[in-house]
Amino acid sequence: MPEGIIVKALSGYYFVRPADGGEVLRCRARGVFKLRGVSPLVGDRVRFEATGGGEGTVLEVLPRSSELVRPPVANVDLAVLVFSVVRPELNLALLDKFLVHVEHKRLDALIVFTKVDAVGQVPDPDRVRAQLEEACRLYGAIGYPYVRTSALQGEGLEELRARLAGRIAVFAGQSGVGKSTLLNALVPGLALETGEISEKLGRGRHTTRHVELIRLPGGGLVADTPGFSQLDFRELGVDEIGGCFREFRPLAAECRFRGCTHLSEPGCAVRAAVESGGVADSRYRHYAEFLAEWKELRRRY
Repeated sequence: MPEGIIVKALSGYYFVRPADGGEVLRCRARGVFKLRGVSPLVGDRVRFEATGGGEGTVLEVLPRSSELVRPPVANVDLAVLVFSVVRPELNLALLDKFLVHVEHKRLDALIVFTKVDAVGQVPDPDRVRAQLEEACRLYGAIGYPYVRTSALQGEGLEELRARLAGRIAVFAGQSGVGKSTLLNALVPGLALETGEISEKLGRGRHTTRHVELIRLPGGGLVADTPGFSQLDFRELGVDEIGGCFREFRPLAAECRFRGCTHLSEPGCAVRAAVESGGVADSRYRHYAEFLAEWKELRRRY
């Protein structure tokens, strides 16, 4: 029975690329999936049968290595967090929020800074350059790889292609940071719709309306996903948020109290590291904000 991967789901059809490199088939899923409460996802490895005329039927979904709810995609092993350095400005609180969710899903993360060519066009370019350098230093020290890119000038694209080769990656980030523009630069001829930045709001229009896996020339698959700017912590427990800050994990074992929230308990190794400069003030501040947000969500829901 042939196997393949679902590269797009649209209007009840699943578009399956055969593992042997054949043409993509437009497939329906067997009714048994609905009876079992199973919905095939983009990224699923499946067994299928061809029924002729470029169509087929998905017969079986193979076991998943990962599953995301938002966006709905399976078997992703790399989250590419795309953040622009200008318009919209670099938002480290939002970057940390994305990283918490990536760590919770146990995915690898790659931070991509876009629009580096536009730094000289803003009123205070030195401030923006300093902010970018500090972000690279901070997240590089924690252990997160990063790439600086300019889709217009081609800067960083070869490095990015090399990091994406052989992976199933999901691009995520605010609307307007240039995800679709970056993918258009990575895949010549792709021509994804891009959105202009709202002058009033300083953010972009959503341009991607469904999840689709895009095959890269150098190997690997990338999921272009609908843009979004809000994440919440309802699926995390209060004790899980601290564990999603990578640099907190080894310190937590040294705290005086088991289950330390790192807020007010005496003998907290995380707070001591903040005071000594071992943990960045911004990371700790964002952690405290996320914890407060979690508590507010629990109270509300």
